[in-house]
Amino acid sequence: MPGTPLMDILHEFGVEFPCGGKGKCGSCKVKLLKGNIPIDEKHISFLAALGLPENVRLACMSAPDSDITIEIPQLETIILADNTAFDFEPLPGYGVAVDIGTTTLVAQLLDLNTGQVLNVATARNPQGKYGADIISRIEYALKPDQAEILKQLIRTKTGEMIHSLLKGYPVRINKIVLVGNTVMHHLFCGFDVKALSFYPFESPNLAKKNFSPSDLGWKLDHHTEIVFMPSIGSFVGSDILAGIFATKLHLSDSYQVLIDLGTNGEIVIGNKNKIICASTAAGPAFEGARITMGMTATTGAISSITNKKGKLHCHTIGNVSPTGICGSGIIDAMAAFLDMNLMNDFGDIQSENPQIYLDKEVFLNQKDIREVQLAKSAVRTGLEILYKQFGIAPYEINNLYIAGGFGNFINLSNALKIGLLDLSEEKIYKMGNTALIGAKMFLFTDPEKIDEVLKITRHISLESDPEFQELFIQNMMFREND
Repeated sequence: MPGTPLMDILHEFGVEFPCGGKGKCGSCKVKLLKGNIPIDEKHISFLAALGLPENVRLACMSAPDSDITIEIPQLETIILADNTAFDFEPLPGYGVAVDIGTTTLVAQLLDLNTGQVLNVATARNPQGKYGADIISRIEYALKPDQAEILKQLIRTKTGEMIHSLLKGYPVRINKIVLVGNTVMHHLFCGFDVKALSFYPFESPNLAKKNFSPSDLGWKLDHHTEIVFMPSIGSFVGSDILAGIFATKLHLSDSYQVLIDLGTNGEIVIGNKNKIICASTAAGPAFEGARITMGMTATTGAISSITNKKGKLHCHTIGNVSPTGICGSGIIDAMAAFLDMNLMNDFGDIQSENPQIYLDKEVFLNQKDIREVQLAKSAVRTGLEILYKQFGIAPYEINNLYIAGGFGNFINLSNALKIGLLDLSEEKIYKMGNTALIGAKMFLFTDPEKIDEVLKITRHISLESDPEFQELFIQNMMFREND
């Protein structure tokens, strides 16, 4: 119908609106190929501020008045599932493990006797219409009626995914385990997120939550056990608890590190005696948000860059013409800019041109580089503060595990070159979707063993450390570890 907001239409196709439809991030940009989308002065000013060409529109500010043809960069997202083997004691029946991520959702149906994954379902988180990051979701959910919208969206979509798993597998599900960050936990369970919106960000509702199928409106056998696993702290959820089990960090004699580089960034350091974890504000830039031409890992995104004899060579997902750049490509770009003296260690562009073009249309500007510096410093500072909490040096870490969609695709050499990480590459392992691996393990795990890990795990606030500001400023520099 003429005048229908494009945001309402595209959301049904999985398009996200990271800034909550405020026109500020540019991630919902579409290329107008045919027809007309009326544009006002405010829309024009946002496009100019984002450096976008005349044939581009922001979907969140568009309401077509006639038939149009558009190109949507933000489709065909790569969603990281998992088929990793793990140790388990066989059980009768069938179970489902669900990773409720801020951006994406993954559910797997398992034969509990064999541990075999029988079916997989993936989807975008439908809450993305109201903001891509957890802060935007919290802001939206502060009004009870809007929190109810987010709750019903995620419950309905998760239920649909679980029912889709059973197509071709007419089995009775014994148990469903759900994991996710603390905000996803609260929104799914219907807990008030207000406590997560202001310092010290401490919620009283971190415990696991059990449901019956009727509680969620899911048409499953009423005996099916459904549990959303407990969160560790304010912004460290059951997805990280699952990651601890997936990496066996809690069983190790030596010190291990787990870093989940997703929409939010979490860091864990510990061994079988003690575990400390924290959350960093790292994810948005690494996921393409707040970057002028940033995008998630979808078709058209530049995912890797190499410097060949002083010239940038880009690889694009889908082998199509680039329309933007995702997190792994951003890391490569920073490393290449340093190699080619296009920017210095302080992140300053070394030319009068305010933009560095990666190809004919895709570029990064000074503001984008500053966003990457903030994200990079958040991770590195978090690591250093946790080292200090343990009283250890980086060389005492035995292994560092990288989890999360973004972390699975980064070039480790380039991550080290820009100073994102501070260990030798031989100690770093990409683990993929550890949240999903751990969720599957929880189908077989005695709840008492999970409680034992929670007892030795402590969540800290990085910002409360007296050295935080000084370290953060130091780590803004792009420099390889000495």
